[in-house]
Amino acid sequence: MGAGTEPDGSSRSDEEWERFLRESVAGTADAPKEPSARAREVARRLRAEPDRGPEGWRGHPPARPKRRVGRYVVGLLAVLALLVVGLAPGRVVDLVTGSDSSRPDAQRPTAQDPFRGSPAATWASGAAGIAMPKEAKAVGWMSAAEVERALARSRDFLVASSLDRGVLRGERPEKAIALINPHQKDVQALLKTAFRTPTEKHDPLLLFSRFQPSRAHLVGDVVKTRGRLTYREGERGALRVTADVTFVYPVARTGGDDEIVRTIVRRELVLSWDDPDKVITEPGTFSIVSYKYDMTNGGCGTPTGYFVPPFGPDRQAEETGREVDPYDRDTPFGRGGSSGDECGRATRS
Repeated sequence: MGAGTEPDGSSRSDEEWERFLRESVAGTADAPKEPSARAREVARRLRAEPDRGPEGWRGHPPARPKRRVGRYVVGLLAVLALLVVGLAPGRVVDLVTGSDSSRPDAQRPTAQDPFRGSPAATWASGAAGIAMPKEAKAVGWMSAAEVERALARSRDFLVASSLDRGVLRGERPEKAIALINPHQKDVQALLKTAFRTPTEKHDPLLLFSRFQPSRAHLVGDVVKTRGRLTYREGERGALRVTADVTFVYPVARTGGDDEIVRTIVRRELVLSWDDPDKVITEPGTFSIVSYKYDMTNGGCGTPTGYFVPPFGPDRQAEETGREVDPYDRDTPFGRGGSSGDECGRATRS
């Protein structure tokens, strides 16, 4: 505080200040006192704060003004809630329904719901999951109508080879075989020996899905599928059709307990509908250009001509290979025409 200034901020004249000094030295009883440092601090604080009135003895101090942070907190909580729903929707359902989907039992398939806990639960069933081109156009030697008919028959082959109930029970796939060009020698050689004495190079699983009835059977009436057919012009003006389809088969052990295993097979077939003027063929049949398949939960080792789903301890023993995601449809085929002599450990089933 500067000389000549009162605690309330008013100015004191020079004459009054000299009188103050004189009377202070002389010890006058009523001489004005120089305010202490504490008093000056209190006076400064009182001037800075608004008049709040006298406070009661040990009274509660007045509440501080509320800051406008409520809406920001609410917004943050809303964002966190959306993140929880996006990252763990199952846990949100559990909180609402009182269940616990994180437990293995909550994800285990049952006879009534064999696709429970599987990505395939939302897939289409059977032929409905095999998407066809939106429009058929003339290609090579075929008109648009002929291309459309060939695409339909190509899908018929997939149904007859991988969805037919008799074939899945191990029966010979006669309807599917009837669509293959009987003059294609390499494929006919495969068909001649594959069902009798299967080997790695001559295995019916290269083209057909089969389970041995004495070992395993399909659970329910539904096979889940996802895939598509595409087409383009091939060699010598032929119509070349490519099928890339994943099949999910829920199976149980014959005469066993209620354990259900899902065998997942992704197939890629390239078919050639050849011009009969350039290639020896029969009407309504195609030649097979190539075939590939990837499979999980279908058995390992020596080919038997059937998928061999592992149950119980066998399943744990087989799940020792590299990790694979059987539902990943973006990764290129890694096995080619292999019969599944080496097993991968499925990251989801």
